Amino acid sequence: MRRLTVLGTCGAWPEAGRSASGFLLEYDGFRLVLDLGYATFPRLLEHCADGHVDAVVITHEHPDHCADLSALCRARYFAEARGARLPLYCTPGVLGRVQAMEPTEDLLDVFDVYSLPSSHQVGPFRLDATLLPHHVPHAGVRLTAPGLTLAYSGDAGTDPALARLAAGADLFIAGATLQGQSADDGDHHLMNAVEAGAWATRSGARRLLLTHFWPGSDRTRSTADARSRFSGEVIAAEEGMVLSF
Repeated sequence: MRRLTVLGTCGAWPEAGRSASGFLLEYDGFRLVLDLGYATFPRLLEHCADGHVDAVVITHEHPDHCADLSALCRARYFAEARGARLPLYCTPGVLGRVQAMEPTEDLLDVFDVYSLPSSHQVGPFRLDATLLPHHVPHAGVRLTAPGLTLAYSGDAGTDPALARLAAGADLFIAGATLQGQSADDGDHHLMNAVEAGAWATRSGARRLLLTHFWPGSDRTRSTADARSRFSGEVIAAEEGMVLSF
């Protein structure tokens, strides 16, 4: 089974009934989590009993991308059989941010931490992470395994590195936080759907999944904006959505 399940789609904070950023990637029995923002852990439990996953990748320390790493830590810390430490790949700052919510439980008792951006072999995946512009250190993520390439821009702004990150990807997951403005007159640390579509075209990605919507955003408009620059399939992420490969 090779599929991506959307755990959460909101940027900054979750709308009612939604969650912040998070994805579960399954590849022939290996389970990898990409970001665990607000309210994503209960959704993860719907697919992975007791939070049993094989690796976690966190793009940066903002809580809409890492807050529920605390919940995963607690679930594993207090489990009857804690098992081996879980590989955690993250940028500087993530561990300290989440540890601040854990005054008694040491995250290093649960997680085996590897720094991003860098390259690693993660189960069946080669993980290549690239520094992308944001308000804090932020890693764009490229995951490759036989028959599958997935790229994730996280919450970053535009940068030439996106073309390499998503080159030929079967799926490019792109943050589309902004609406109605470009990086020239907006925030250089964030991206909009028009820019996401343009980078999907430039990189030769096959499909584009838009995510990290600012609460209250018109997602139909974001999809249309991306389609104005990308002729491939454009999908607006929704909680519980499953994409198969």
